[in-house]
Amino acid sequence: MHSIHIIGAGLAGLSAALTFAEAGVPCNLISAQPSERAQSVLAEGGINAALDTMGEHDTPAEHFADTVRGGCDLADENAVKHLTESAPEILRRLIALGVPFNMQGDVPVLRNFGGQKKKRTAYARSSTGKIIMNAMTDAVRRYESAGLVRRYAHHSCLSLLTERGCCKGVRVLDRYTGASADFYGTVLLCSGGLNGVFPEKTTGTTQNTGDLTAAAFAAGVQLGNPEMLQYHPTTVGISGKRCLVTEAARGEGGRLYILRGGEKWYFMEEKYPELGNLMPRDVVAREMYFVRQNPECGGQVYLDLTALPEETWRRKLSDLRKELTDYLALDPKADPIPVEEGIHYFMGGIDTDCAHRTNLAGLYAAGECCSQYHGANRLGGNSMLGALLGGKTAADSILAAEGIPETAEKPVWQPCSDPLAAEVPPAEAAQIRDILLGGLGIVRDAASLEGALRQLTEFAAVPHNLRTQNRILLGEAMLRGALARRESRGAHYRADYPARDDAAFRKTTVAVYDGSTVQITFRQLPEKGGA
Repeated sequence: MHSIHIIGAGLAGLSAALTFAEAGVPCNLISAQPSERAQSVLAEGGINAALDTMGEHDTPAEHFADTVRGGCDLADENAVKHLTESAPEILRRLIALGVPFNMQGDVPVLRNFGGQKKKRTAYARSSTGKIIMNAMTDAVRRYESAGLVRRYAHHSCLSLLTERGCCKGVRVLDRYTGASADFYGTVLLCSGGLNGVFPEKTTGTTQNTGDLTAAAFAAGVQLGNPEMLQYHPTTVGISGKRCLVTEAARGEGGRLYILRGGEKWYFMEEKYPELGNLMPRDVVAREMYFVRQNPECGGQVYLDLTALPEETWRRKLSDLRKELTDYLALDPKADPIPVEEGIHYFMGGIDTDCAHRTNLAGLYAAGECCSQYHGANRLGGNSMLGALLGGKTAADSILAAEGIPETAEKPVWQPCSDPLAAEVPPAEAAQIRDILLGGLGIVRDAASLEGALRQLTEFAAVPHNLRTQNRILLGEAMLRGALARRESRGAHYRADYPARDDAAFRKTTVAVYDGSTVQITFRQLPEKGGA
């Protein structure tokens, strides 16, 4: 039995599994869904790397500067340096694996993306995530056939097995049989973001429930920057979720406007003449919120793609055009798209260091479930990059710390009696969502945050199952983190503290549950070149 357990089979999980397998070290790949249905499949616009194929003299140093600036100086700069310097090789590796990026000759075409001054986003039409996932899944399958990667699809991780501040393994539920078993060994969480905490309000799959992060938090795992959740400015509502209108649409020339006095007002271009519609997502989302409050304006913001040439639609955005035609019954070539902000990404999550270690020995985290690389706001095109590098870095760290692990005992499957097997009831999930959204909107203040905390406390006072209780704790950490950060930075905008305060808050928010209360502290960022 393998004794390294990867939880999650998206890009971070696949990257880790491939790293272990190429080193000749076996691992288990445990996921509620097969890779073909992972969150990573939904990524559309592209992946960043300073390849400089467009003749703009781009460099990893400029990618670093844009990422740090886009994250409002809250990210660990050592991690960001590793990310941006590794990006070109990651892109070359993907090409070698057969990812069919849009190419010009033998080099990828790069497009503009938000918050970046150079073209550095490689893409495969507007289905980049799906196509990269196909290539990574095929690469891992070669090692599955050799026995180095053992898949447990349709299996959920219920909880961590902890002992005296160490992680000893995970408890796993077979979603088909209902049996559970304990898997002992080193654990790497690649379980995705917290989309399920906000059902119907996110662009991501609610199969990423966030409940494993909540269970880990309840078990003493620290969270970093839990208040930092990103609203994507261009989403549309469909049944049960928000549908993303990829940032690539603005990268190819799409323009946001609102009617002011009956006339189209391209407000981003007027307010931010240098980058216009390609300002970082937190800025665009916030400006959309503010213009809708303007009494001279209508209440709806539109994305205008009608001037894009037919060639752009055919070669670069054909998938997006079909999605919008199918879901909204409009042709974006002829009709403006009514858009609004939707929760899209969680910069905060499980607190890790540069090596992707958590505060529990034997437990690592990578991908969107962890707080790494993005600071207070993520640049478009950096999510898949961070997942691929994070999975590899975590695997390398495990190999360096643990070496080639001994074979673990075979797990014993038995009828599941773990209280965490009971799902959060949909009505309770919706109530938690609404409470959190009351405090964690695009614009926040002490009154709304304290009100949300009071409501959450009242909700917690009535009986709930254990999974619901853990989700309440997770929500409390998010609200308390936002309340404690008395400044505005990136995705966290406080109307009562509108200025950024580097002296007091250029620090990582750390949330920990001590068994009775949620505690919030702030930790200094590592020095450049530090651990």
